[in-house]
Amino acid sequence: MKKLGFILFPLLALGVGALSGYLAEHGLTSVYPFLEKSSLTPPGYVFPVVWTVLYVLMGLGIALVVKRGGKGVGTSVFFWVVQLALNFSWSLLFFTSGAYFEALVCLSLLWLVLLLMILSFHTVRPLAAWMQLPYFLWVSFAGYLNLVVWQLNP
Repeated sequence: MKKLGFILFPLLALGVGALSGYLAEHGLTSVYPFLEKSSLTPPGYVFPVVWTVLYVLMGLGIALVVKRGGKGVGTSVFFWVVQLALNFSWSLLFFTSGAYFEALVCLSLLWLVLLLMILSFHTVRPLAAWMQLPYFLWVSFAGYLNLVVWQLNP
């Protein structure tokens, strides 16, 4: 099972991302392109590439933690599941509901849980924690982008 996790966890993360993308597709195509956005907003084709890499890193990180085993694994798995749920929820709030402030609150919670997850990963397997740094940086940048959308689109 420990080796199987290197396939299952990334697939689970990618599946959650794909489902949120599917559910948010209408907002992504019919609302988001017409919103006022930051001049730092990347072109649309960047997002699926970046998220694919981040979901894979997310899955590989938890697989490394689970494989290592020992104290802290349960906490790490808990934070991993919570951050994945918040990640999923953000997409629905932002793209499906157009609830930009609520999405920003959700993203802030995601940022905090992600930080706790990274710290938890570090106690079990430091490499797994370092693998989450791009995700942490991207979520930080996404927070800025979300804030600007909320401010410019009342």
